[in-house]
Amino acid sequence: MGSVRTIIFVLIFAACFTGYLSPPVALTLGILFGLILTNPLPKESRTGARLLLQLSVVALGFGMDLHEVLKAGRNGFVYTALGIGFSFLVGLTLAKLLRVAGNSGYLITTGTAICGGSAIAAVGPVLHADPEEMAVSLGTVFVLNSVALVIFPPLGHFLKLSQSQFGLWAALAIHDTSSVVGAASKYGAEALIIGTTVKLARALWIVPLALVTAAIKRSKTKIQFPWFILFFCLAAVLNTYLPAFSKGFHWFFQAGRLGLTATLFLIGAGISRETLRQVGWRPMVLGVVLWLIVGTMSLYGVLQGWIAL
Repeated sequence: MGSVRTIIFVLIFAACFTGYLSPPVALTLGILFGLILTNPLPKESRTGARLLLQLSVVALGFGMDLHEVLKAGRNGFVYTALGIGFSFLVGLTLAKLLRVAGNSGYLITTGTAICGGSAIAAVGPVLHADPEEMAVSLGTVFVLNSVALVIFPPLGHFLKLSQSQFGLWAALAIHDTSSVVGAASKYGAEALIIGTTVKLARALWIVPLALVTAAIKRSKTKIQFPWFILFFCLAAVLNTYLPAFSKGFHWFFQAGRLGLTATLFLIGAGISRETLRQVGWRPMVLGVVLWLIVGTMSLYGVLQGWIAL
């Protein structure tokens, strides 16, 4: 049975690179696989998802115009700073009210405020969070990521959001970079550029947050800088100033989109029944309520024109 599960798992993973599976379908297949059959390669999937996401984001840079990237990143900086501050204020208050044990409340707030699993993975060692706290926090964020990827594009169309509006909303309200890119790419090319750039600018806040957390906790844990964001910018530079290589760059861009689809399958497959049991109701309620508040407030700001590029 184990070998059959592995074969099915590998076949679906390979199918993600064919272009026949959309990001939401790949994520849904991953979740169904994880809940019904369970992931036969959990450790490999976690490592593969992280590396594949970084490579895919860099490859997507070959489809971006540097001037658009800089404009979105510069204008999105203020919204990102305000959004992170607001998320932490609300998240830590809710964690105290709900009596979320240990470091889970801080980690879930971190994941919501910045960039989901990547932020949790960076800050967790600084807090000396135990494996259960990490699993609970990551599980909460991954479940909400899956929901966001499926419901955000239809909601955007229902609300008649423009490409720019949707890209901003997705970047501010969806946890992980992978899900932001997946939802934005489904919405349109302009939404993809804005959503990806603003989200990556948001991800850079991992470093100062980890440094502040380390100072407060007096932790000496080494902090990793998200270097793939700089390579994304370099790819955008090459795409903008070397038009002679546009055909090759377009191939990289398409490969990045396919890699992202495969990443979402791996992330979905990491959600198991055991993960859902570990999460429990308090962290999940914290994650859902905080996400709804952040998502609603950022959407209201976008619709009112307070948040715009």
